[in-house]
Amino acid sequence: MLTPVNTPATLLHLCTRAEWRAALSTGVVAPPSLSEVGFVHLSTPEQVALPATRLFPDRRDLLLLAVDQASLAASGIEMRWEPGLPGDPDTMRFPHAYGPVPTSAVVAVQTYRPRPDGRFDDPPAPPDRADHAGRLRAFAESLPRRLATTEIPVSGGVALLQAKLPWSRALNQLLLDDPTSGAEVIAEADRVLGRAGRPHRCVTLRGPDPGPVADELRRHGWWVRREAVLARELGRDPADRCPDHRVEPAELADVRPLWTSAWRAEPRDHGRRPPDRFPLDDTALDVRYVAVRDEHGTVVAAAALQIDGATAVLDAVASDGAHRREEHAEALLRGAAAIAGHAGCDLLGLDALVADWPRHGYPRRGFSAVAETWTAGRAG
Repeated sequence: MLTPVNTPATLLHLCTRAEWRAALSTGVVAPPSLSEVGFVHLSTPEQVALPATRLFPDRRDLLLLAVDQASLAASGIEMRWEPGLPGDPDTMRFPHAYGPVPTSAVVAVQTYRPRPDGRFDDPPAPPDRADHAGRLRAFAESLPRRLATTEIPVSGGVALLQAKLPWSRALNQLLLDDPTSGAEVIAEADRVLGRAGRPHRCVTLRGPDPGPVADELRRHGWWVRREAVLARELGRDPADRCPDHRVEPAELADVRPLWTSAWRAEPRDHGRRPPDRFPLDDTALDVRYVAVRDEHGTVVAAAALQIDGATAVLDAVASDGAHRREEHAEALLRGAAAIAGHAGCDLLGLDALVADWPRHGYPRRGFSAVAETWTAGRAG
């Protein structure tokens, strides 16, 4: 079939959370359709609601993988635009990938939820490979939603609850795209998080200008955290392909003492996550621990590298205060970049406090600020 005119650069593949995690382990998206009919089903954003409603009515564990067409072509995978099932519109042609889709071609992962009647609407257009801000925004939104056990609509967004880790602010919070006032945010947080018995209140404020609502929450005694979202494109610097000899893979048990010590020393650092959350993260994406050890084998610097297709995010960067933080941070960044690049990632992201992140240090290491995030909270 001829390729339709003006096809999008990014296509979508429907799968479950478990299927995506399995694909990350093998490096390819290879659903049963590949062996049954010879291709992987893809859709445009305007098409995907049709197969989602037909095949997965009322399913709440669906993901949309944003697949870069150019990456498929570079991998030698043939794309054909072909009819769907009998009964589909005669003019509709679906994109089919005749070969396993490399996970490195997946530039973003989005959650896909049905309406109350179980049917699906057209999703927002996915980010393309060059949209670093959009890709990292998709990561930050979709990961907690993938891990949530309950989602509750609230005014301006959605509330997330996680039954296994009720103390986690990141997994028990409100994601608000359009909060109207601080008073409304407080009321909704008390209604959902308070009723669920959570020991805290926490919200992520998005939308075009969250500053005024954040200021109102601060006046009500909430802490407010404003962070820069930093991005680094991988693969351009030859050093990205050279592992740093000081950095080595580690197990959670190896890095837990350092992280626990660092978080206890920073009681005001509300964005830190206890290390017990990372095993749960690993059920939704590929979590790897990287560490720097001293001459005695003790971990003196560590970070968690979260790999989600072509996107990687560095989290929980910590160093022993008795050692040279700058040198260890440099090693962790370089080592993480090499590991992520080897895994097929072309983008490395991290968050840093706007108030005190080293604005000259990160650009020197290839990072640039592409967005901001605002979170706020208080004890329950």
